[in-house]
Parts: sequence; C-alpha cells; structure tokens
Amino acid sequence: MNTIAERAEELRTAEPQTRKKLMAAASVAGPGRVEVARIAAPEPRENEVRVRREGCGVCGSDLAPWEGRPWFKYPLAPGELGHEGWGFVDTVGSDVSRFSPGDRVALLSYRAYAEYDVAPEDNVVALPEKLARQPFPGEALGCAMNVFRRSDIFPAQNVAIVGVGFLGAVLAALCAHAGAKVIAISRRPFALELARKMGAVETMGMRDHEEIIGRVKNLTDGKLCDCVIEAVGKQAPLDLAGELTRERGRLVVAGYHQDGPRQVNMQMWNWRGLDVINAHERDSRVYISGMGAAAEAIAGGVFDPTPLYTHSYPLARLGDALNAMKQRPDNFLKALITYDASAR
Repeated sequence: MNTIAERAEELRTAEPQTRKKLMAAASVAGPGRVEVARIAAPEPRENEVRVRREGCGVCGSDLAPWEGRPWFKYPLAPGELGHEGWGFVDTVGSDVSRFSPGDRVALLSYRAYAEYDVAPEDNVVALPEKLARQPFPGEALGCAMNVFRRSDIFPAQNVAIVGVGFLGAVLAALCAHAGAKVIAISRRPFALELARKMGAVETMGMRDHEEIIGRVKNLTDGKLCDCVIEAVGKQAPLDLAGELTRERGRLVVAGYHQDGPRQVNMQMWNWRGLDVINAHERDSRVYISGMGAAAEAIAGGVFDPTPLYTHSYPLARLGDALNAMKQRPDNFLKALITYDASAR
C-alpha cells in the first residue's frame, strides 16, 4: 500500500489532464504522530455532496487512537477521526436535489481532518443565515441535543451534570433554558465558571464525593436529583452520578466509556428504582436530527456555544490540538481545526 507521501508524489507528477483537485489531509501515522500531505480530493457519487471545509471540532473520542491501543492499525486513512466538520458545498452529485454549490452546511462524515469531504445528501444539514459567521461542529452539537432530548428535562427539576467539557457545558445551557435547577460538577475551576455562564445555579469541584453528595442533599431537601447526566466517561464520575440520583430518578449515561469495562452499584440502582438511560446513538438519522435541532436552537437564541470554543489550530497542528484535548489545561474546553482557504 502506498504511503500518503508516495500518493502525493504520484499526483504531482501526473499528466495535467489526469490531475484532480488536491487537498490537504492529515493522517494519524502512529500513536502521537500526525502527517499532513496533499492528496486527491474525493469525488461525489450520484447522491453525495462534497464540502469545502471551514473547520472541524476535535472530539474526546479521538484520544484512544491518538494515544494508541493494540487494536488500532496505522496509518489511519487520510482525514480519519475527524467527524465534526462544517463548510460550504463545493459540488454535488447528479441525484442531489436539496443542496447547491455555495450552501453553508454541516455534515456527518468521518474523514473530516481534510479540506474536502463527501457525504450522502441525507447526512448534510443546511445552516441558517444567522449562523453565517459562527463555527458549527455539527456532530458534537447534535450529540448534545440528543442527550438533552433523552434526558426529559422540564421546569423545577433538580439536575446534576457530572463533568463539564463541551458536552456538559451545552447540556447545562439546555437544561437551564428548560427551567431546571442545574448543579454542575467538574474538577476544573475554569469549566465551572463556564457552566455558571451557561446557566448552572450551583457548581462543585469534583474532589471529595461524600462532600458533594452532602451538599446536593442540602440543596434538594435530602431528595437528591431528579436527573443526573454523567458526561465524563470514567468509572469514578459514573459512581458519583448514581449516588446523586434520587429514588425513581433518571441516570443518563452520556460519557464515552470506551477504555474498558465498568462496574456499577446494582444494589443501589435496584433499590432506588433508577431509570438508567444510555444516551448514545448509532443511527445516522438521529445524529442528523440532532444537528438540525442544534442549528435551530442556536439561531433562535436558546444558547450560545461560542464561549466554549476556546482553542483554534490549523490542520498542520492537529497533533497539538489532540494533545491539548488530552492534557486539558485550565483554559481549555473545545478545540477547532481551521482550514486555510489561501492555500487552495
């Protein structure tokens, strides 16, 4: 199999009439190592839309292949891991009817660490004019909307959000807008400050779990929370989330638990009669519905995610963006990869 660099050299030496549009694409060549090369941009099939990307969000789910696990094979495909892209329609396949070149869109695709990508028309969402100058990491925002929908939040509920990354911060805003009393719990003061700006009325550092449980009991007259959303993806926060959920309450698992098996306190969950909801989705139609709902909510002023985009990197510094996601410095919440239009 040719390497990315070899393929790029083939394209550079090809006869002019055989050359295709080139694009910059990043590939994770091995744990902790990124290569960027210029390769042929993908051509859309009959039902596909090709998008010239403006940007792409960096997701926590990228960390396992970035760090390395025995089951990954390297190099990953060019652009792979990236899945939160948005941009402008560049060209469309012959059967596409809902999009035209120049439309600004978000798309559900999985090779978004590249300047161009294609997706079926049904996996593309038009962005409202009100969002014309705003970043829109569609899959991440759609995920938050779908978790919120599954959580069934309504006014006067006590809702705890365990873990305030990008997902937790957006959920804090959505739950607060729905009229719930939001308690945000995170290990980082910077994240707790953002949670307050997004609508949380109480914030707690994730240190002493017994202290947190006691404080939540005091705030809820001993009843604990009607709904607790776990948004970390680790064992200890999952344990804490269960402890904070009242009898007949809802425990929503939104964290990405992909680094190994988990244990749960089934005795307590059973005794309290908890409704446990796994808020992850696998149906692309549900993702697209969430992305559309997010666009409508932001355009309608339900919440503003722009303060949550704390870091921006060019594609050539994708490795730095992934390392920032891994290390999470105090002022970090969400990184975006941007694409240099002048380089095209």
